[in-house]
Amino acid sequence: MGGGDGTGEERSGAARRRFAEAAREDRPDLALLCLLIGAEATTRGSLRRGRDIGGTTGETGGTRETGGTRGTEGTGNAAGAARGAGPDPVDEEAAVDRLVDEGQAELDRLAGLLPFRRGRAPAEWAAALERTLGRELGFGGSAPDYRRLESSLLPEVLRRRRGLPILLSVVWTEVARRAGAPVYGVALPGHFAVGFGDPAGAHVLADPFGGGTQLGEEELAVMVAGATGGSPLSAAALRPAGPLETVLRILNNIRAWAAPRPERSGVRLWAVELSLLLPHHPGRLRFERAQLLVERGHFLRGAREMEEYADVVAAMEPNAAENVRRAARAARARLN
Repeated sequence: MGGGDGTGEERSGAARRRFAEAAREDRPDLALLCLLIGAEATTRGSLRRGRDIGGTTGETGGTRETGGTRGTEGTGNAAGAARGAGPDPVDEEAAVDRLVDEGQAELDRLAGLLPFRRGRAPAEWAAALERTLGRELGFGGSAPDYRRLESSLLPEVLRRRRGLPILLSVVWTEVARRAGAPVYGVALPGHFAVGFGDPAGAHVLADPFGGGTQLGEEELAVMVAGATGGSPLSAAALRPAGPLETVLRILNNIRAWAAPRPERSGVRLWAVELSLLLPHHPGRLRFERAQLLVERGHFLRGAREMEEYADVVAAMEPNAAENVRRAARAARARLN
């Protein structure tokens, strides 16, 4: 990686432009945003075919794998990328459109598989989703799925029918919503679930990661206590999670997956950059992006962004700002 300013690191492609637009809508489309995260991963070549993204070959965890060619991270999806030019914008736009259309169509198809019935009670909706998505189609998760980047990408979760709790909850929520269910996501500490009914009234919770099994008070208490070290379940933990809150949590998961894998810093970088496109995001992500640019060899750009971040936080956190400025000077010194 060169030591000058970034070039490909600053590319704004079709998936990213559409993501920024979708995030600013009055009523953000959760499925669209999640599909665009998958498109960003695909067009940046972040998926590797036929292997655990964590680096272990041959681990499928009982998944339903299909064909398709995957590149290595950073290669893009066009011949020009091999020469460092990046994917062709027209080809990339078409690829993003195709991926989004296919994902939305699959969610529509899954919703059409639910037996039609008027006036379902919340528990009946949960049971219908468990039977169709969980038992008949095999959507669910297990421990190995936490080691795979695909488990955080909606197009891959729809293809493999495996994923993290939050992505499986997106599938449950979007399929149920299309079928007319009163449904919402629930961002429990350490686990994501789905609610059916009225959050403030009669409702049930289901765990898509476990195939859609319903969660009683005892199961919820144990789940939350395990994630929080014994803290009791609070009413705030059961409130509906909004689309942008859900998307930020998905991107945080991707960042956390990539953090201990230095060779996948490009994945962490695009996850940070998508997070920065959301209307509300932690300000410190700007410093994380600058650090990643430096780590990937773009010292001047990273140093400038560190200095800009230091200027923003100086009034409230002068000591932190000085530490950031020292990091910027160290980044510039690496050019010598």
